[in-house]
Amino acid sequence: MSPDYIKAQLILLISIVAAIAFVGCIYELSYGAPDFGFALTWAILLISLPVGVYSFVKAVSLARKSMQ
Repeated sequence: MSPDYIKAQLILLISIVAAIAFVGCIYELSYGAPDFGFALTWAILLISLPVGVYSFVKAVSLARKSMQ
């Protein structure tokens, strides 16, 4: 395995964690009483979306690069 492929897997892990945080925030906000409060839950929600999308795209590009 190339170092780029290993780096892609680690970045994909970041994407997975961000996606889980995003979905968790949606559930917390739809429940009506978030454990961390509305402001922090909205902050996590708004940060996790672009981090998740960016890290997923970066991981896929690194994985493709390592296969060539």
